[in-house]
Amino acid sequence: MQQVNVIAVVVAALSSFLLGGLWYSKLLFGPAWQRLAGDMRKPGDAHPARVFGLSYLFALAAAFAYAWLMPPAASASVAAVQGLAVGAGMVAASFGINYQFANRGATLWLIDGGYHAVQFLIYGLILGLWR
Repeated sequence: MQQVNVIAVVVAALSSFLLGGLWYSKLLFGPAWQRLAGDMRKPGDAHPARVFGLSYLFALAAAFAYAWLMPPAASASVAAVQGLAVGAGMVAASFGINYQFANRGATLWLIDGGYHAVQFLIYGLILGLWR
């Protein structure tokens, strides 16, 4: 537990909000995600503060677990590959299982799974290199 850099964990968790803000914006996948997920909010309607608070706690838990389990990276490329392996190979793949049973489409899975693959790539860079 001593090898965990708490400041890096907090920064990594915050990075998921920066990524999510862009990923789910109108510039990238927001409109497609809203349609495919059946999100009925009107344009300009925000998620309740509870959603953001709980999401940050989940991001913090994920970043902490990642920092605790992953070894320090030897380079930025190793850190990125470690993060991508966790994000795509574990998180997005697990979403894929759930999406099959929930009868959700492949495009929605690519949007959500892609977000988590990139999220953990960034976690890898932050946590793997900031030791």
